[in-house]
Amino acid sequence: MSLLTLEGVTKRFGGVTAVDDVSFSVDRGEVVGFLGPNGAGKSTTMRMITQYHEPDAGTVRLDGVPLSDAGLAAKHRLGYLPENNPLYTEMLVSEYLEFIGRLRGLDGPARLRATDDSVASTGIESVFYRPIGELSKGFRQRVGLAAAILHRPDLLVLDEPTEGLDPNQRVEIRRLIGDLGKEHTVLLSTHVLPEVQHTCSRVLIIKRGKIVGDGPVAELVSRAGGAARIRVEAAGSGVLAGLKALPGVRAVDQEADIDGRVRALVSVEGATDLRPEIFRLASQKGWTLYELYQPAGSLEDVFRELTSEPAAEATAEGAAA
Repeated sequence: MSLLTLEGVTKRFGGVTAVDDVSFSVDRGEVVGFLGPNGAGKSTTMRMITQYHEPDAGTVRLDGVPLSDAGLAAKHRLGYLPENNPLYTEMLVSEYLEFIGRLRGLDGPARLRATDDSVASTGIESVFYRPIGELSKGFRQRVGLAAAILHRPDLLVLDEPTEGLDPNQRVEIRRLIGDLGKEHTVLLSTHVLPEVQHTCSRVLIIKRGKIVGDGPVAELVSRAGGAARIRVEAAGSGVLAGLKALPGVRAVDQEADIDGRVRALVSVEGATDLRPEIFRLASQKGWTLYELYQPAGSLEDVFRELTSEPAAEATAEGAAA
């Protein structure tokens, strides 16, 4: 049985459907990236999982039990770091974590042990007795994470945990989330695609309130575009025309033409590897090959493919706005 299951979940605000018939499950031990454009429904979905919002339709289950039935018991099993990371900046870090521990029903030795563990896990020992208002954004995010895992939740829900951080801080928080994923099931929302590719084993992609992609990162990347791509750099006569004439070539995009050397990206239908054919063609035509390789796909390719709007549709929306 999956730890978390959403079945036909829908949420509306006035006349706007923010989440539309969403279904997915998350198994124990998974670190799942939750991606989508702004306004796609990520935060609303997370708020329904953490019981900030009630679904208008459908069911959210934790270990098979609907959240509406589990109530407070489910909240004890969830850790949540919202996008705005609300903190009491006038408190010391130690005071804030003690406050959160009491809210979570932890008392005496149990709260002290839990605090020690969360402080060590998030690396905030050096700021434990400092006011939160004096901390950098990176350390504030760490304090928020420490509060989210203080009660040892089964499921950790993180909404844009690296928003507003500089590149060095992003790397630190990304590493920290990777470590937390060894002990917790994690659902992570972010706009920073490298974070997902380096941290998550699986990706969910949402667009206009609907799930449009779900699978292991490597599998989604391998399917990006529905076609293989081959980069060719060659010098000779009729390079572009020769490449376009090969069977199975969907498109040839010229990237550069410098000193007679043509650099092009060849899109191929399906998974066929046309590099041997291109090599033979170059030999027949007397071309000089400088490059012939198949670049790896990326999560960015997948994201663009699944969430981009057709030009006509985007134009119509802009006119309506």
